[in-house]
Amino acid sequence: MAVPKRRVSKTKRNTRRAHDALSVTTISTCPNCGAKVLPHHVCPSCGQYDGKQVVAKKEA
Repeated sequence: MAVPKRRVSKTKRNTRRAHDALSVTTISTCPNCGAKVLPHHVCPSCGQYDGKQVVAKKEA
């Protein structure tokens, strides 16, 4: 059975965990309608991507 020979110090432990932090999601605005949209995604409200109509807008 694997048992650690020495206790892991706080510095070693925290250095290992340095890359585990969550990052804030980047949100941009749609140039057509101004809605919040993820970068490189089709706008859910107007259906445009890169200045072109990609998805037909739903009529209510």
